[in-house]
Amino acid sequence: MAKGKKGEGNVIVIKRIEEGGGGHHGGAWKVAYADFVTAMMAFFLLMWLLNATTEQQRRGLADYFNPSNAMSSGSSGMGLPFGGMTINSAGNMSRDAGSIRLERGHRPTRLDIEDDEDELEAPPTTARRGPPGPEEENQATVARAQPGAPAGEHPRMGDPQRQEGRQEGRREGETRDGEAARMTDASLRLELARREQQAMEQAADALRQAIGADPVTAALARQVNVEITPEGLRIQLLDADGQPMFASGNAQPNDRTRALIRAVAVAAARLPNPIQITGHTDATPFRNEGREGRSNWELSAERANAARRLLLEAGIADARIRGVAGAADRELHLPDQPNAAGNRRVAITLLRQLDAARATGAPR
Repeated sequence: MAKGKKGEGNVIVIKRIEEGGGGHHGGAWKVAYADFVTAMMAFFLLMWLLNATTEQQRRGLADYFNPSNAMSSGSSGMGLPFGGMTINSAGNMSRDAGSIRLERGHRPTRLDIEDDEDELEAPPTTARRGPPGPEEENQATVARAQPGAPAGEHPRMGDPQRQEGRQEGRREGETRDGEAARMTDASLRLELARREQQAMEQAADALRQAIGADPVTAALARQVNVEITPEGLRIQLLDADGQPMFASGNAQPNDRTRALIRAVAVAAARLPNPIQITGHTDATPFRNEGREGRSNWELSAERANAARRLLLEAGIADARIRGVAGAADRELHLPDQPNAAGNRRVAITLLRQLDAARATGAPR
């Protein structure tokens, strides 16, 4: 404070010291840094969420924050769906106010950058044949110069020759497809035949082992002939001297025949093939053949039918029996010995399924 002159008032000087807020001594940067840290935390949280969720979960989150209401797409001026109409409104029950209308406009301009698949087909126009232009003459010259090209005028677009060539190419393609289908069907039939052959071989081995393992049938193993023929798996039960399968002159099976047919039924149960049964006799005729109406034909058929009944008793389904026949002495097992005991037999054949289906006309 300074002293003034006499008669003048005292002069008061106030000195204020203002501290500077700039530079690193201020606090505004802290706010900016806090915003930056918050933004970085939100960014890394978003990246973590994107990595920790699946595509379906992210789609669900997006749909949650961006809901879509199909009902409001056709709202009226009042904001109501269905044009403001309900089933309780007066008037017709149905209206076309909210329906979509299709109007045909101008054909869009096709750009050169469009793909061939997106190109719009030009409307059909009537073909007018005129003199060939320079480009067509060049194409015809190049076509005639190619090896194998026919002599004469090169067919142009829309010509009948070109259409006929397309139809012929289409027919050739259909022919190739048919041949490929037949080749596929043939390969399938070969594979099925191979598997069926393998299954029959396994069934034949199992039958031989079963007959040899059973004390009752082991002594009759020589009277069982198991073989795979073009018709299928054929099992023949043959007579032997002193060991017949049926009583002489009738179709009554003995105990050994019943045991053998039970073993055959077990082997046949392994396969689904249909069964054909045929009875055979030797060439020895009946004493009163012709007068009593009984011959080897009746005897062979009766023995085949007896074998059928034994198979059914052993558990074979009746639907699998394809046929029962008697062949008498027309198919001798020993042609050079027509009266031998080995000619008297019953043949049980498991037919091949493909051949059986072809014979009956069933679908393969």
